[in-house]
Amino acid sequence: MSVRSATSFTVRGWHVLASMILFFGIIIAVNVWFAFAAVGTFPGEDVPHSYLQGLDYNQTLAQRRAQEASGWRAIASLTRSASGALLEVDLRTREGVGIAGARIDAQLRWPADVRRDRPLNFTSLGGGRYVAHLGALPPGDWQMRAHAVAESKTFDFDADLTWPTAS
Repeated sequence: MSVRSATSFTVRGWHVLASMILFFGIIIAVNVWFAFAAVGTFPGEDVPHSYLQGLDYNQTLAQRRAQEASGWRAIASLTRSASGALLEVDLRTREGVGIAGARIDAQLRWPADVRRDRPLNFTSLGGGRYVAHLGALPPGDWQMRAHAVAESKTFDFDADLTWPTAS
């Protein structure tokens, strides 16, 4: 007659079943958690009403061709100031003359989270230079989208900006 020791363990079918259910249950739970976290932090829409914008795409292309024909150019940059970040925009004609008296409506956008977006208020420094004081700005890659109106012309432009600057 064989004697069994009290410490021997035999793997039974229900052990394997419980292990498999536990393993795949953890995998599924982690995947569901990641899916909810991803949807909760990024809504997936970059511009509001993107479907309607797509319907007017030919009109948008015509507006961009007319804007290119005007020859206006814009250069935007972030710099440091005593009060934090400063956004400078330089508006020029095709000939390089500064565009004075422009009204700029702009927004500084954080691509991953619309809650960080902020409107910009520009003041003119003369000679086609405009500045917006931003104060404390979280580090990262930002986008600026702007619409300028001057001399009965309109100009839409955008810029990819990085804060803090490398210099």
